[in-house]
Formats: sequence, structure tokens, C-alpha cells
Amino acid sequence: MRLQRAFSIFTVAASMIAGSAGPAIAAATSATPTPATSHPTAPPPTRGCDPIAGTECLLPFPNDWYTTSAHTPTGLRLALTDEMTPKNAAGKAIDPAAWNISDGFSPGSMLLAQVPGLDLAKTGAAPVTDVGRSLKRDAPIVIVDTRTGERWPYWAELDANATDPARQALIVRPAKNFLEGHHYAVALRDLKDSSGARIAAPATFTRLAGAKLGRRDPLAARQDALRGTLKDLGRAGVGGKGLYLAWDFTVASEQGIAGQVLDMRDDALRGLHGRSPKFTVTSITDFTPEQDANIAREVKGEFLVPNYLDLPGGPPGSKLNRDAHGDPARFGDDVHAQFQCEIPRAAFSKPARPSLYGHGLLGSMSEVRASNVRAMAGEHDFTFCATAWIGMASEDIANVTGVFRDYSRFDTVVDRLQQSLVNFVFLGRTMITKDGLASDKAFQDGKGRSLIDSRADLVYDGNSQGAIAGGAAVAVSPDVRFGVLGVAGMNYSTLLNRSVDFAPFQGVMDANYPDKLDQQLCFALQQILWDRAETNGYAQHLGDDPLPGSPRHRILTHVAFGDHQVANVTAEVEARTMGARIHQPAIAQGRNPDVFPYWGIKALPHGPYAGSAMVVWDSGTPAPPVTNTPPAGEQYGVDPHEDPRADATARAQKARFLKDGVVVDVCGGRPCTAPHAE
Repeated sequence: MRLQRAFSIFTVAASMIAGSAGPAIAAATSATPTPATSHPTAPPPTRGCDPIAGTECLLPFPNDWYTTSAHTPTGLRLALTDEMTPKNAAGKAIDPAAWNISDGFSPGSMLLAQVPGLDLAKTGAAPVTDVGRSLKRDAPIVIVDTRTGERWPYWAELDANATDPARQALIVRPAKNFLEGHHYAVALRDLKDSSGARIAAPATFTRLAGAKLGRRDPLAARQDALRGTLKDLGRAGVGGKGLYLAWDFTVASEQGIAGQVLDMRDDALRGLHGRSPKFTVTSITDFTPEQDANIAREVKGEFLVPNYLDLPGGPPGSKLNRDAHGDPARFGDDVHAQFQCEIPRAAFSKPARPSLYGHGLLGSMSEVRASNVRAMAGEHDFTFCATAWIGMASEDIANVTGVFRDYSRFDTVVDRLQQSLVNFVFLGRTMITKDGLASDKAFQDGKGRSLIDSRADLVYDGNSQGAIAGGAAVAVSPDVRFGVLGVAGMNYSTLLNRSVDFAPFQGVMDANYPDKLDQQLCFALQQILWDRAETNGYAQHLGDDPLPGSPRHRILTHVAFGDHQVANVTAEVEARTMGARIHQPAIAQGRNPDVFPYWGIKALPHGPYAGSAMVVWDSGTPAPPVTNTPPAGEQYGVDPHEDPRADATARAQKARFLKDGVVVDVCGGRPCTAPHAE
């Protein structure tokens, strides 16, 4: 099912929940803020807010000012209050309870600040088209890993959706995810307005960076914290001259991000004692060659997974059930997860390799019957089995829409997604254990021989959302070593503004969180929770540093150049974070507007490569916008989102990788191209 079809359903749900939609996204991107050179001293902010830069609570963000000491791997825990968080149109602040269990910020955190009058071009800040500029000695924005002294690459942009110049966010996005548990210092310096004049630093920051304040001064504690940050920056060669603002933040630990899912996974697997999860086949459909040239049999059923959500069966709107220590605990019943498997004709001659399949945005397991998946199964002898990404499946549409009315409920999305990761682990176990699917007549030929090759390794293949969440599924699986992430990307806080699929959400959000600066803060907060269930929180472990209980991984990502739904730039961040290499030449000369296309991603060596890789497939679609806006409009051509998976050559590359963990050049030493899918 195409994502656009899924979103036609979603749009109806959005209008039902939110009433009339807010301002159109196109209108929101058209305004150009008026420059200014300075701003007056601001009144004191809300109690608990960081006074360093003005009255906007939470800015700059992420920020260790909003943490407290705790017995965690980082030694910190978030300490947000509802006085600090954005409020919706009804005046309700975001309840920070779900956030405050985190021991740091997202490894993919976008850095947010507010600098009235800022002109990034005059300032010389690194744009998305020239990431390498961010590491220049005189770069006006500096991010330093204080543990290693390493400068961190990024790109900077002003929120192109802002309609009020006074409420426009400066957004700085890491070009490679920050390291788990590491501490970073940030400096903004020599910032300029459109005339080239230097912008004056906030008055409070100037005072904090100056002479030592008396102990009774209400800003004394903030000055003490800032002095540590300034020392860290000084050791990295960043002095105080021209400094506009400086702050620090700590990235969440491996345990802080993945610990909940790993605890659930391990607890659930212990209960199996090496056996298959319980399952029931509910329907068997055999196809003639005339009905389906690739698939001989479709099998549907359900399998049981321990329920870690707080409602019977874990329906939409449920959250993790927690014990007295705040850890996930079994609710006492099981989730009756559904599965659908497609068995190729080739399996009746040679048992098929088992593969999990991950469906797209707000879709369903029935996507496993999409023509490209059936073709992959038939051409290369894979049996694909799918289950729903509960939390972001078709059944969750109303709940997901409601979250954009009240962000306090965002954990209901992420917690169900965490349960879905355990569901995928269990579905995988049914495919590879002797007493699993292979023992059922539905998965045997007429002579009682299994149609699934139990000697072959379990693999994963997913597209779009199935790639965004699929990386997390691969990372937590104890059984999957090789995974293909089709039209890949990660980090929803970057993806949302850049996707045409976000338009229905945008209307709901505009009606309930109309302020564009608040919206960016919402995205930044969102990502902290989303990391627990999407690739952004797991990318560092999709290689030679696996999570406990998981094997080392190799990942192949396919990228559709100019994708309208999953922004290419997020796939590049993913590749850098995983340490993947890229097929070169990646794209025809002149097609990519970057100064150094695919900066920081090493080229694949000649010959088969036993490692992770990124391959760009070009269908002729124009390059996407360089702003945080979607490629909406005729000037961006036909959406290539479906094209790589629909191409037989791309499928052949995927198949070889899933079978042997080897990337082969199927494009003859040239850029890879794929025709537009019908």
C-alpha cells in the first residue's frame, strides 16, 4: 500500500479530531523574517528555566541545565517541569513524566536557539549543502565532544516555516549522531545580521561570562555551570572573543535509550525456554500460477507475546506497564499479534530463506503482499512474514493524530512501538525454531517437507517506516545479522518538516500548537522518546558494537534520490553513524547540489564488500529543498519513493546482501538508476 493512500485515510481522521486544519504548510514557509541587530534585556524567565539567553524556557536546547544528579549510567536524569514545556491552544503544558526517566538527550538532538536578526549566510555557518564547513577552525558554530576534544560536524538552518521573525528558531543538526553517554559543549560566536554587523550577545549571558558574581546573586549557580562549559571550549581552542552564547548537554546512555526494550525482550525470551512462541494459523490461501506468478501460498495467523503495556491486549492509547521502580513489567496477559506470510513457488523446489518484513507509515502487515515484495520473494526464494508496527499502524491513526493535540500523550505512540519490537523478535523466533511455523502443515509441502529453510539465517527487509523503525528491530533482534532498509532514513525530528506525508499532522499541530518556535521544541522533545523505538536511537549499534544479546550487523540502505517522503539527508546521517560506505559514483554529476556530495561517507571498494553500505537510486526526480520544508509542488517532479524496491536490479542487490552479507555493484560502475514505478 502506498503511503499516500495511507495518508488519505489519516487526513480524514485528522479532520475529525482537530476540526478545521491550521494554516497551509505552503503559506507557512513563505514568510521571510525581518533582520535585527540586537535585542533588549529580557525580564526574568519562569522559575527553573535557563536564564542564559532570554525568556523562552528550554532554550537553548538540549541543555544540561534541565538535568539533575541521579544513579544512572550518565549520572544524570532529565528534570523538566510542566512550567517549562510548551502549552497547547487549550493552555495545557506537556507533562514531562515520560521524559524525566531519560538519563540524557537524544543522540540525534537538533540544537535549538533563538537569535533575532541572524543571517546564516553572512555569518558563514555551514548549510546542509556544505557540512564540511562546520569543522573549519573559524566556524561560527562549534560543537565539541568534551571527552575526546573532537569537533562535531553539523549543518545549521533557520526554521523556514516560521511566520514571525521574533519566533524563528536557529536549528543546528548533527551530520553524524552524537555518541551515547558523551558530553558536548556548544558555542555560537561572531553571529551577523543581514548587513554583516555583529549581533550583540544576550545581556544575561554577557554578565554570566564576565566577572564572578556574589554567592547571593540568583545567577551565581548558572555562572558556575557556564564556567565549566567555557573551560571545555577553551581547551578546544574556542575563546571568549565574539562569543554570543555557550551551553552544554549530555547524550543519553545505551541503557537509557535501549534498556527498556532489552529488558522486555530478555524477559519474554526467557519464558520461551528455547521454544517457539505459541501461534495459531487462521487461514491458508493457495494461488494458481495464473493468480500469482510469484507466490504459491499465503498464510495468516496470530502469535502470543507477553504484554508489557498497561491495558489488556495493549490497544492503541496504552502505555508501558511499569513496576514500583519504573521498569517495564508484564501486565499479566498476552498480546495477540497477527502475522501474514507469503511463500514463494520456488520454496516447493528449495526451502525459502526466512525474512521478516516491515511495512510503511501507518500501514498494516498486508503490505507484505505488495507487488515488489512478492516479486522479491519469487525471484530470490524468500518467505516474507510481517506483523504490524503497533503504535504506528493503521489501527493507531486516531491516537497518533490525537498526540498532535496534546504532546503529553506521545508516550502512547512510542511505548506501543517498543512492544512491537518485542513482537518482531517473537515473530522471527516462530520462523526459525523447529517447533515454529515449519512444524505446521501450512508451511509444508504435500510430502511434509518444510517450505522454510531452518538452516538459513533470519534476515530483515523493510521500507519507509519499515526502515525508520526497522533499524531498531534489527538492533534488538538476537537472530538477525543482515538487514535491508529501503528508502531509509531516521530521526523524526528532522524528517517531519521535510516530508510531504506530514501535511495532515501539520494541520492538527498548527491548530493546537500554532507557535512555530513551540513546534520545534515539540519536535526536539519528541525525539528523546522516539529514540526508544526508531533507528535514530540504535544506529550506533548497527555494526561492530551490537547491543547486549544481539549479533554484529551489516546493513544495506537503499535511498531514492529526491524522495518526497523520507528526506535523503537523514539517510546520510544514518550512514555516517553506522559507518556505512557508499556506492560511487553515487549519482550523475550536477544532480546533487552539495559542495561535496555525501561528505564524510567513504566509497565502497571495488569488488564485493562484506559490510554496511548505502546505495542511491536515481529516477530523475529533482533535488529536494535545502530548507526544512517538504518537496511539495510540480517543481519537485514525481515522487521516487517506490522506485528502488520496484526495480529488479535493486532487488537482486538486496537478495545477494541478505543471503551472504555482501554488497555487489549491480550498476556497472555507474550511478544506479531506477525507472519510476507505475
